[in-house]
Amino acid sequence: MDAGSHALAAEAAPIAVAAGPYVAPLMGAVEDLLTEVAAATAPALAPHGASTIAAGGKRLRPLLVLVAAGGAPDDPAGLVRAAASVELVHSATLVHDDVLDGADLRRGQPTVVATAGPGMATAAGDQLFARAFTLLVANGRPDEVRVLSDAGSALARGELLQREDAWNAEVTLDRYLLRCELKTARLFESACTLGVMESPATATDPRMLAPFGRDVGLAFQILDDVLDVQGPAERTGKHRGTDLLDGTVTLPFILARERDPALRAIEPRTITSAEQAEQVCDAIASTGALAEAREQALALVERARASLPDGLGRAQREALELVAHGVVARYA
Repeated sequence: MDAGSHALAAEAAPIAVAAGPYVAPLMGAVEDLLTEVAAATAPALAPHGASTIAAGGKRLRPLLVLVAAGGAPDDPAGLVRAAASVELVHSATLVHDDVLDGADLRRGQPTVVATAGPGMATAAGDQLFARAFTLLVANGRPDEVRVLSDAGSALARGELLQREDAWNAEVTLDRYLLRCELKTARLFESACTLGVMESPATATDPRMLAPFGRDVGLAFQILDDVLDVQGPAERTGKHRGTDLLDGTVTLPFILARERDPALRAIEPRTITSAEQAEQVCDAIASTGALAEAREQALALVERARASLPDGLGRAQREALELVAHGVVARYA
């Protein structure tokens, strides 16, 4: 395994450098393990799992696992498995989300559901999800399995709430934030907790970085929702206003409706074409709602940084602060 040969995502490189020389090789090992797992699934599903993994992404969640550990254990295999498991759960949810939304594009590439149909895509997502726990069980840590299982349950609950809220223009801010916490923030929180559990340090509270992960995850989701309105498609890998088209009411729309009576009068179900979605996105942007949503995300990032424990080493603290900064910088 030539773990060091993998190129880190642009967002990950400065974080890895700050955290220390152990991160880049272990991220390479995570990539190798993800590729191995995707290839080892059922023959009919292997190409779809492999294409999902190969599409890449920021790999922010497994990177958080490694940085949260604060260093490499003598045997880093368990840490690598934990990081890969988190990414597999995330990848599974992307495949399932695309099935539910009928999405054609993900990261600028055709989705599994677009190329293979909903049945095969659902099975491919199920397989990735199952493989995540198969990997993590090998660590022999029931507490780690419980952490990831709780995150998986939260993801499912968040998706059910999002389905329940579909095309409901009256979704409240609190309800929206609850969905964000369940669908996104809990997995960030779990990534941090699993990293601490696999840390070479002793006598640490496994949840000491959970508040940091939660707030970074919330900020990440809010800014992702801003980007859906802001675009462009070349940057997001999907059409502008995709959330509007699939009936998902997000923070920019909630805030814009408070400012613009014309937007309050819009029935989300009437937004049925890409052109209509673009027009509504323009109307949302004109209210200043995107700037307000960004401010809320920035406040969460600052709260995340303030929550970092005093006893962290300098390199680990700097790397975690770069994670928080990177979440914001991508949407600047």
